Amino acid sequence: MDHAMHRSVFHRFVLAGTAAALALGGFAPAAMAQRDPAYDAARAGGQVGEKMDGYLGVVGGGTPSLRAMVDDLNIKRRAVYSQKAQAQRATVEEYAFTSGCLLISQTKPGEKYQAPDGSWQTRGAGAPQRDPRCP
Repeated sequence: MDHAMHRSVFHRFVLAGTAAALALGGFAPAAMAQRDPAYDAARAGGQVGEKMDGYLGVVGGGTPSLRAMVDDLNIKRRAVYSQKAQAQRATVEEYAFTSGCLLISQTKPGEKYQAPDGSWQTRGAGAPQRDPRCP
């Protein structure tokens, strides 16, 4: 099997596991964050967005408290990614990237996300721009 085909099969495998974890509530940091009014306000206000690497990003400079909140949520995400990646025999980076693909696809119109070129975009009515490596 060539490298590209192996990578495609691998991403489908990780994507299936990531989707199952998200569907079963296995992605606790996102669920916890959505209950936090400060996170909800920052997301709705375009101050934070989903990054291609599976982590949250601060759009623009952000306040120290906003950056601290995003850092805390990303630490929690990394812990989940580490656990799930180990269970699926993937690297944390591979699992995080696949999660980023899913999380970007799940953004709602008006929310910010990172486009493949690294720029921050606002989700419109259509599908968001995703990295061509996304499963």
